[in-house]
Amino acid sequence: MPIHTGFADVNGTRLYYELAGAGHPLVLIHGFTLDIRLWDDQFEVFAQGYQVLRYDLRGFGKSAVPTDAPYSHPADLHALLTHLGIDHAHLIGLSMGGGIAIDFAVMDPHRTAALIPVDAALLEGYAWTKDAHWDRLFALAKAPEAGLQAAKTFWLQHPFFVPACEQPAVAARLAAMVAAYSGWHLLHTDPAQGLNPPAIQRLGTITAPTLVIVGERDVVDFQRIAEILVRSIPGAKKVVMPGVGHMANMEEPAQFNTLVLAFLADT
Repeated sequence: MPIHTGFADVNGTRLYYELAGAGHPLVLIHGFTLDIRLWDDQFEVFAQGYQVLRYDLRGFGKSAVPTDAPYSHPADLHALLTHLGIDHAHLIGLSMGGGIAIDFAVMDPHRTAALIPVDAALLEGYAWTKDAHWDRLFALAKAPEAGLQAAKTFWLQHPFFVPACEQPAVAARLAAMVAAYSGWHLLHTDPAQGLNPPAIQRLGTITAPTLVIVGERDVVDFQRIAEILVRSIPGAKKVVMPGVGHMANMEEPAQFNTLVLAFLADT
C-alpha cells in the first residue's frame, strides 16, 4: 500500500506525518512517550477503507521538540489538517492522545466527524488519583545519578503497562518507542496549554458520534474517565474490552479493529 510521508511546518513547529488510503479522513493520535508506531496494527488496516493520517505529536517521534513558547496539541492538529487540506475527520486517540482528540472535538466540532477516545485522559480539570510512580518518573529523569534512561526503564514498569508487557512482542514494541522518545517533557517545563474552560466542563457540547473504549484491566483513573465521558457526551457509547489493559489497540488489535470499523460503518 502506498504511504505518503512528510513534515509539515505548521503552528511554529515541524510535525512528522504519514498518510495512506482513500476515503473519509481518519486521524490516529498516540499517547505520552510514544509515537506513530503505536498504530502499526491499525494504520494499513483502516487505510483499506479510509484516508488515514497518523502523526507524531510535538516533542515525540520525528516531530520537533517544543520551545519555551506556549502551544496547544489540538491547535497543532487543526493546523496540520488545514495544511493537508482535510476539512473534517474521524478522530481516534489513546491515553493522552484521547485527551487531545476530546479537546479537539470541543474546540473544532465542525471538523470532528466521529470521536473514539481509547483509555483516554482528560487533559485538564480531572482530579487524578495520587500516583507516586508518576512523581518518581520526573525525579529520576532529572537526577544526575539516574537520568533519562533510568526514568524510561522505570516508566515501562508503570501499572498501566503491565497487561501489555505480558505479551513479549508488545513489550518489545513499547520499549522501542519509549527508548526513541526525546524525553523533553520529563526534563523541561512543558508550556502546552489546555482549553479554558477545560473539556471536562464542556463534554455536553460534543456533537460527534462517540465511542468510548477502555480496557477491563486499565487502572482506576482511566476507568473513571471512561465513565465520565459516556455519562457526559450526548449519545456516547462505551465498550469495555475484556482482558485488556491500557494499550488496548496493541494488546488485542483484531478485536479493537473490529470494534472501531463497525462503529464507523454505523456512523
